[in-house]
Amino acid sequence: MTSARTIIGDRLREARTNRHLDQISLAEKIGVVTRTLQRWEKGEQVPDGVALTKIAKATGVQPTWLLTGEGEMYPALSRPRNVFPLNATTKRKVGLVDLPLISAVPAGKVATMFHPDYVDTYVTVDDVKDPQAFALKVRGNSMSPRIEDGDIVIVSPNQEVHSGDICVIRVSGEDTLKRVKLEGMYMHLIPLNPEFEPVTVKRKDVDFVWKVVKLIKEL
Repeated sequence: MTSARTIIGDRLREARTNRHLDQISLAEKIGVVTRTLQRWEKGEQVPDGVALTKIAKATGVQPTWLLTGEGEMYPALSRPRNVFPLNATTKRKVGLVDLPLISAVPAGKVATMFHPDYVDTYVTVDDVKDPQAFALKVRGNSMSPRIEDGDIVIVSPNQEVHSGDICVIRVSGEDTLKRVKLEGMYMHLIPLNPEFEPVTVKRKDVDFVWKVVKLIKEL
């Protein structure tokens, strides 16, 4: 009959090999000698709670799964609590990516404010597939209350833009953040804040229009 300690040892070995760690490397990470780890995996001994927690952290598995075999082996990926998608997406496993926080974009009157060749810092988000995506900090309140001064928007230049999308637009060398409405030869730049007036520009005067795909609220 297979003992409980042997089953724990099997899960420990599975967690280690899934992480592509040999016994020596894992033992070093959790602060034990290799022989101790070998005894655990063989079921000759059972690691205590502190050791189990260290193993779980080093291998990325759930401590409860490691101890009991119940529940998911790995924690579910979750969206950072202050990141909100602008469009509904289906639930699926996604990875986190670091995007450059370039500068600022005005949510008010248009002005030349950001420079895609200059990176201030990076922000971490999930579910962004565009390798050209980047982040911008919002300045101004023309898009409040949904997008407010100090919030960060994630911009995806490679996504197709449709009427109703919130976008970063450069018009004749000046930049702004607005909801767009496409109408023939014209583009309407519509603020969400009713205190601001919409602006209509000729599409030939638009240098680019890049879709905003995520919003990170300032906390």
